[in-house]
Amino acid sequence: MKPADNVVEGEIAVRFTPDLTTDKLVFRLWANSPRLAAGGARLDVGGVSVGGRRVDAVSENATTIVARPGNLAAGRPVDITVPWRLTLPGTVSDRISRTGDAIRLGSFFPVLAWEPGIGWAEEPASSGFSEATTTAAADFTATITVPAGFDVLATGTNEGGGRWTATGVPDFALSVGHFTLATATANAPQPVQVTVGVHAGIGDSPGAYLTKVVRSLEDFSRRFGPYPWPAYTLAVTPTLGGGIEYPMHVLQGPGTGGRTTSHEVAHMWFYGLVANNQGRDPWLDEGLATYAEARFEGTLSSMRSSSIPAAGRGRTAEPMTYWESRQSIYYRSVYVQGGQAVAALGDADLVDCALRVYVARNAYRVARPSDLIAAAAAVFPDAPATLARYGIRP
Repeated sequence: MKPADNVVEGEIAVRFTPDLTTDKLVFRLWANSPRLAAGGARLDVGGVSVGGRRVDAVSENATTIVARPGNLAAGRPVDITVPWRLTLPGTVSDRISRTGDAIRLGSFFPVLAWEPGIGWAEEPASSGFSEATTTAAADFTATITVPAGFDVLATGTNEGGGRWTATGVPDFALSVGHFTLATATANAPQPVQVTVGVHAGIGDSPGAYLTKVVRSLEDFSRRFGPYPWPAYTLAVTPTLGGGIEYPMHVLQGPGTGGRTTSHEVAHMWFYGLVANNQGRDPWLDEGLATYAEARFEGTLSSMRSSSIPAAGRGRTAEPMTYWESRQSIYYRSVYVQGGQAVAALGDADLVDCALRVYVARNAYRVARPSDLIAAAAAVFPDAPATLARYGIRP
């Protein structure tokens, strides 16, 4: 990382084993999506090599690079390397941003966008403040080099010497800057090392965030199944409204120690552990995280009674292409209405049970609405009809 030059450079090395035969490789360049590109972000790829052989790569659009190495057989691993260079944007309220020495890096490298059993995920990048990737669970090892005096918080466990490791996660993110840190251990039920960093110049207390994270990690572990990783880090950095989740690492803005914190912790189950295609099914993680947030915050009743805009009512399960031109109603129609749909199944303790079944059946997978419906039906036989009222169908 070279803050003085406003760039981040790196190389990804991927061992990819397709479960379906394919004749191409697709990498998504989310840093070039409309919101980030407008702020000055630019992600360039230096080429794609497969098995040590350079393969021509074509930019199908600003956020998609396709390489065609020939037939890749199902079940046969292939080694891929891609050098890349990211030009940092300025201050952007999004997953990639730079404000002075505070740098957020989420979905910042070329992402191999494979969905097991389906193939390549090539939904268009959204211009809204919405999620990005669709990837299967993987093991990550990252070597992060920063100038002296900078701190790093990231997905995974800090092994020392700039090396971070994470097992069974669908993505990797990090925050760089100068942080005031607070740490604690959550029992979820295995020990989880929790670290909160508040960037210099922000008046928030890291201890207040830390308490909320520990309590919600322990609460959700009882409701939905154990938190599966050994660490959780949260970085509070300037000029971000709300929060953005990544497995084991969350990006939040100043003043978000309330329900935002518990919502983002809930995403460790609903997106981090059970992934989904966030372009096709944005409600599947956001609706479930909103339900979990309401359970923890004691706001289930008010969530259930919230009004839903007419253009979104009964359309919970629409893809991001539908919400692209309806950003003003996206939160209420997807987050809130998704939470309402789940809550409508019945007794809240039994809803928790149904979500625990969903997590147990789909951990480390990319789930679809049919998976949620099937898990809910194991507890509530009328679940398909209930969810259909909200536009949620297999």
